[in-house]
Order: sequence, then structure tokens, then C-alpha cells
Amino acid sequence: MTADTVGGVWTYAIDLCRALCEGGARIALATSGAWPTPRQRAEAAAVPRLSLHPSAFRLEWMRDPWADVARAGAWLLDLERETAPDVVHLNGYVHGARPFRAPVLVVGHSCVLSWWEAVRGGAPPREWDRYAREVEAGLRGADAVAAPSRAMAAALQRHYGPLRGIEVVPNGRDPRLFAPRAKEPFVMGVGRVWDEAKGLASLDRVAARLPWPVRIAGEERHPDGGRAETRRAEMLGCLPPEALAECLGRAAIYAHPARYEPFGLSVVEAALSGCALVLSDLPGLREIWGDAAVFVAAGDEEGLGTELAALAGDEPRRRSLGARARERALGLDPAATAASTLDLYRRLPDRHRATVGTEAEGPACAS
Repeated sequence: MTADTVGGVWTYAIDLCRALCEGGARIALATSGAWPTPRQRAEAAAVPRLSLHPSAFRLEWMRDPWADVARAGAWLLDLERETAPDVVHLNGYVHGARPFRAPVLVVGHSCVLSWWEAVRGGAPPREWDRYAREVEAGLRGADAVAAPSRAMAAALQRHYGPLRGIEVVPNGRDPRLFAPRAKEPFVMGVGRVWDEAKGLASLDRVAARLPWPVRIAGEERHPDGGRAETRRAEMLGCLPPEALAECLGRAAIYAHPARYEPFGLSVVEAALSGCALVLSDLPGLREIWGDAAVFVAAGDEEGLGTELAALAGDEPRRRSLGARARERALGLDPAATAASTLDLYRRLPDRHRATVGTEAEGPACAS
């Protein structure tokens, strides 16, 4: 299994590995993007039957990545020869086109083209043309493709399709790690502060108009350099998992004013913590949370401030929303994700044989 160490894919991967390994699987976890932090190494070391294979190769969505992407592909093929896996599970796209011997599953968590569409309102500039070609080749080279929501599956079809049927396997978080505590009057936000798709700058701007303080946890430094600046919210930085869970447990309201969100693991964490959710009205978030959240149009700072202020003054509504959100989140856990993923693994060999057979026969002729 591959994973990057600079975003939510790490959380997804380590939770899934833990659930699969507790069921008896053995997994070689190959990481790229940056060297794992001491905390990430400790998380991996705590998973039975998991071996960590770290690297710092640049990821396909980073600046000028292609020499590193090629080296990473060769490294992954060597790792496959060394470990002889039954399945290759890629949490990125491009390497789906590499000639792995085992069946290949590609899981699409997000992508640059759908990010650009949602955040910038159109197609990316021509400098991303190679990215689009490489991602399409990786998706078409895989034996199966999965996404965490119907919204993300539709985005992959729209930008890189037509693709063979995409499986939808929702992500989840361990409910043992997050729990409601005595709620306190503050609004919490979590995410990569440098990523404009997360909308945390909007939350920072509306903070001055709210009756409660706003606290934001997350990385402020961009992997390619630069730092996000905030003015009004209290910045907590990157909190250790236990500290983040404690903070979410005390937060009465969780705000996620994203412009782009294919799934949102941080929202699941907040819901498990009993927070009332105020979310951007995006297809992926609406699909998952339905009537368990308050929705505001993406980019509508006036509406965001109005809803947060109203909810701050309405304790019965906050309690009701928090209870509904937690009930919904309890159905989104790594055990369920692992069960669905394992079912997909079991079906991969047949798809792999069918693909190999089709390639050997060559294209069919129309009669």
C-alpha cells in the first residue's frame, strides 16, 4: 500500500492498515511526499504485521515532480518484487500505469483537476496537462478504482473518464479515539491552513464578528514553501492526535467552510466528538451528512458568520445537531472501510485476469 505523509491520506492509510492487520493481513506501507515524522513512525510501529518503507519522493501534485515520480515508480516495482504482495493498493494515481505483477487498486481521494474546478472555477492552466495525462493513464491501468464518496467518483469520471465502474468505499475514524466532553463556547476548525480549498481563511475572517472565539488546528506551512497568515482566530498549529481529540471534545461547534471536499476525515472526527457541524454545501459533504449538519454555500462568508452566530446562541439546537452528527459518524469507522476494501481485494484477481486476457487478445473488431 502507498500513502503520502503530508495530508489526510496518511490518516486513512494507517487506520485502514490497522484494521486489516488486526484481521491477519500483512502490509508493506510505502510512503512518499516527505520523510515520516517521529509520530508517524510510532503510529506505524504500533500496527502488528505492518512494515514501513519510507521515502521522500515528491508527489504527483507537487511542483516539478516527474523525475521523482519516475524514481518512485521504479522503487515500488522493486518493493513488489521483494515483498510479493497479493494486491497493490495505490493511494495515488500515476503509478497505476506501472507494470505490477499483482492486481492493482487505485483509490482516488482528491485530484488537482477537481480541486481547480471547485476552488478556482475552471480548468487548470496548461502546465497541468501532463498531470492530467499521467493520472488518466494510472486510472486506466488499474484493475479497479475506488473513491470515498459518490461525489469523488463522479469527479474522476468527469475529468478522466470514461472509466470502468468505480467502487464507493467511505472512509471512517476509530470511534474509540474521539468522544464528547463537557462542551465549551468556542468554534473549532481543522485542516491544512495553507490549502485554500479548506476555506480556513474565511473562518479566520468571520471570527471577529462572532460572540465566541475561533480556534484553528492545522499545518500553516505549504510543502512547496510559504506560510498561511491568519489574523483573528487562535492558531493551535499541528496538534498531536490526543490533544486534537481533547480539543474537539470540548468544542461546541465545528466549522468546515471548504470550497472542495471529497470526503472530510476531520468532519468525522468532529462528529464523533459531538460537535454541531456547520459545513459548506458541497456534494460530498451533503451526501455524507444530510440532515446532521447546517450547510452554507461555499465561499459565503456572510452566511457562515450568520449561521455560526445563530448556533452559538441556541444550545438546544447545538445539542440536537451534535447528537445526530455523532450517530451518523458511528457508522463511518475503519472496520467498515476495511471490510469493504477487503471484499474489493478478493474480487481483484478476476478483474486482473480479465484485463490481461483482453490485452493479450488485442482490440476486438467491429462486425
